[in-house]
Amino acid sequence: MPVHYVSGDLFANHYHAEAFAHGCNCQGSMGAGIAVGFKQRYPTMYKEYRRRCKTEPRQFNLGDVFLWQENGQPAVFNLGTQEGYRRARAGYQAIETALQVMKDLADVHTIRSIAMPRIGVGYGGLSWKKVRDIIEHVFGDWPGTLVVYEEYVPE
Repeated sequence: MPVHYVSGDLFANHYHAEAFAHGCNCQGSMGAGIAVGFKQRYPTMYKEYRRRCKTEPRQFNLGDVFLWQENGQPAVFNLGTQEGYRRARAGYQAIETALQVMKDLADVHTIRSIAMPRIGVGYGGLSWKKVRDIIEHVFGDWPGTLVVYEEYVPE
């Protein structure tokens, strides 16, 4: 089975993922949750993500995936899973679309292992059971490995 559910610190990368993924809002803010860790570790990526969100017309929308690759670090799939931030909820359709696009992009870029947190569940406010079902549906037949961190455990 290509999907593994684990506990730990995604950024420690004990499973040697070639890429990380996380859910993003479409407003250009990475100010809470695990997004802050991505912003700190990938400041150039954050600037490009913010530019895409602030450009008219906007270049990062629900269901979109922005893949960032940087030498010496795991790639990052930024998934457009919620329109706003703070009390804005993520959307199941946006998550499913973004996961499918991520899987297709991973295949194009020969990325065979991805690690991600529970997307859309914390600040996104969605049901983990439903999101997990979407993950299983999209990645059930993928030849790579998807590691999902169900619980954050600091190093």
